[in-house]
Amino acid sequence: MKKFEHGGNIHEKARSTGQNTPILDFSANINPLGPPEWLRGHISSALEKVVHYPDPANKDFIQAIAEHTGVKKELIVAANGTTELLYLAARTLPVKRVLIPVPSYIDYVKAANLGGLKVATYNLLENENFELRLDKFKSAIKRDDLVIIGTPNNPTGLTCDRKQLLSMAEEFPAAVFIFDEAFLNFSGEGLSLAGCAPNIITLHSMTKFYAVPGLRIGYGIFPLETAELIRENLPPWTVNSLAQSVGIKALEDTDYQRKTRILCKKLRNDLIEKLSFFHELHVYESSANYLLLKIKKGGGNFELVKFCLDQGIMIRRCDNYSGLDSSFIRIAVRTEKENAFLLNVLSKFYGRIKSKSSRKRSGRSIMFQGTSSDAGKSILTAALCRILYQDGVKVAPFKSQNMSLNSFVTLQGDEMGRAQVVQSQAARLDPDCRMNPILLKPNSDTGSQIIVKGKSVGNMSVLE
Repeated sequence: MKKFEHGGNIHEKARSTGQNTPILDFSANINPLGPPEWLRGHISSALEKVVHYPDPANKDFIQAIAEHTGVKKELIVAANGTTELLYLAARTLPVKRVLIPVPSYIDYVKAANLGGLKVATYNLLENENFELRLDKFKSAIKRDDLVIIGTPNNPTGLTCDRKQLLSMAEEFPAAVFIFDEAFLNFSGEGLSLAGCAPNIITLHSMTKFYAVPGLRIGYGIFPLETAELIRENLPPWTVNSLAQSVGIKALEDTDYQRKTRILCKKLRNDLIEKLSFFHELHVYESSANYLLLKIKKGGGNFELVKFCLDQGIMIRRCDNYSGLDSSFIRIAVRTEKENAFLLNVLSKFYGRIKSKSSRKRSGRSIMFQGTSSDAGKSILTAALCRILYQDGVKVAPFKSQNMSLNSFVTLQGDEMGRAQVVQSQAARLDPDCRMNPILLKPNSDTGSQIIVKGKSVGNMSVLE
């Protein structure tokens, strides 16, 4: 019998290892905020509905989706999670071939195979950080193709520019595009392509974002004729009464949605920063609530996965993704405490527990010097920041003292030179006044306003 090949199967792990203690699941990408506070009480109050069959048309749930997305009700199909819709689309859509950029969610290929469709894969390149470059990818698209793209991609966490995706769909009107937006809510609002073109299908999972995978809630937004075709082929009562009720309530909870995006971004950035201290690992950029890691030193993922499981942590092996081998793993972004536990386990595995002092030690430095202003030092530094970042090096710009009237105010309200802001953006970092601790803003031929660590300390003359 073929084993279940997804993350989150803690039941099988518990059976196979005989562990009775709880397993901390970093293999499934569930909202670290946890379910909304109202969930338990809401389910209790909705229990009386289970004595009746659920609404087979999901009318109230679909009305809530329409109000949330701004899409017409006729285009919406609710389902028992988006996987159900993916498999059904592969069986019913009038297409000749499925084109899938890989690595990607493994069920794309499985759904196509079960639907009796030919499958063509487009390999994303490791030396390009698995980025889907649409200008190249478009050459692989044929008439009557079904193109399936995860945005963000699973397992890489990368997403594509919304305008470019829409432009691609418009350029190939005879092809059908499925954009799997299961994790898009974590990236931000207003990014969905739902209902934007007559050949675009979007899939929307609610189980990950609202942390209720056991309830199985999802929906798809289809062109009108396709929506009718999908509904005709769905079995009745695919969404149970509790799931419909929770789905309606969840879509109304804008405060939970806002808090999730803020928290996940912070936790993701903090985890990336701390993982960067492990020279044995390369961490890929992500806009989702999970991270793809490559084991650079110490062999494949088997020993690491086994060690973590012995410590009560389950992480996702990625060697069953097309295009990845046993050197890749995927980890979810969880709470601060849980992430710290994972980091501690990784430290044990790699044989070194880092102290605060060792984390703060200086890295190697490169200095750019010039004989005058406007010699090109800042431009070269920005270019090297991006080159090193793309090569997997954690890099940050620094200029101890800068003289410029072109200043920038950071999110923390600190003032710094704009040259270092551009360089930090090249390194994909948020600008930080420590990158330019002293800024001199000339206010006369012999005097300047002095900014130290982002704050003004007054005006001084040259002699002062």
